[in-house]
Amino acid sequence: MENPDLVGGQFNNCPDGWGCRVVSDNLVRALDLESSGIEVFNHGSGETLATSMGSAVTDNEPWFGYYWGPTVPMGKYDMTRVELGDYKEDAFANLQNPDADNPEVSEFPAAPILTAATSAFIENNPDVAEFFTNMTFETSTMSELLAWADENNASDEETAAYFLGTYKDQWSAWLNEDARENLAALLQ
Repeated sequence: MENPDLVGGQFNNCPDGWGCRVVSDNLVRALDLESSGIEVFNHGSGETLATSMGSAVTDNEPWFGYYWGPTVPMGKYDMTRVELGDYKEDAFANLQNPDADNPEVSEFPAAPILTAATSAFIENNPDVAEFFTNMTFETSTMSELLAWADENNASDEETAAYFLGTYKDQWSAWLNEDARENLAALLQ
């Protein structure tokens, strides 16, 4: 905010109707971006928001805005996450209120994705249950896979094969020794 030219003097906001639009609008007010010389550009669709990012990268121009992951654009482009400070539960709840009087800045909360199974499934499939307990994806890895699939017009099966061939260090930690050896032999 001290040097708006570093971000192209513009904040790329979410389209109307998206949940991130309410939060971003409130953050714009809480940070008083416009008085810092940062114009708010409200995109009309997700496509224009993603395209603005791609155009900025292609033209070697700055891009500043809200985007989430895992998504294709976040896997295609080398973006840097802007830290907003500490997560404050009450402040973030207020950021989600379209009628917030005095929004405060808060970091976004973590949004974990959980795997759930019935007790019967776990009991009848202990090896599979152990695999799912060990399996984790970084958002950046999933974004990279989505971008690779998009760039290669790849099917889900082709993307899975690409993952197995490219990210062995990740998936091998999810498997027990026998499964790891069996899968490694199949990939030779």
